Amino acid sequence: MTHSEIDAIIERYENKPSSILAILQDIQTKEKYLPKEALERIGEKLGMPVNKIYRIATFYRALSLTPRGRHEVCVCMGTACHVRGAQRIVDQIKLELGIRPGETTKDRNFTLETVNCLGVCAAGPVVAIDGQYFGKMSPAKVDGTLKKFRSDKKKEGANDKA
Repeated sequence: MTHSEIDAIIERYENKPSSILAILQDIQTKEKYLPKEALERIGEKLGMPVNKIYRIATFYRALSLTPRGRHEVCVCMGTACHVRGAQRIVDQIKLELGIRPGETTKDRNFTLETVNCLGVCAAGPVVAIDGQYFGKMSPAKVDGTLKKFRSDKKKEGANDKA
């Protein structure tokens, strides 16, 4: 992300330090994480110490200082999902992607997370990928569900070459 792109985001919020969270969220949305260089630039533009910006960035779980995947896979571990086999779903996704919860695949296509509740207990176990819910999940359905998002990346790659 260039300085001018960061500056444009900051200027949308009228260079107000009180808008720091919104600025961080916009950068996170664009980059899928908060690069060190972006945090330093924000500090320069807003006249804020970088350590204060880091404290804010590390306080909120939705913000990340490490690269996140293009697709976020969230497995519900709430009681209803847990008793219906959510851990088996996590184990299968770990096998398929080669990552543990909190990690991102080397190609930065997927990040795996577990959450306490997705709020659709009747459909458990539930997996959400980029906010799209997949209920009544089973280990056998994991590969097919992930393929929908893998093929999405391959289609884009093919379009980029055209």
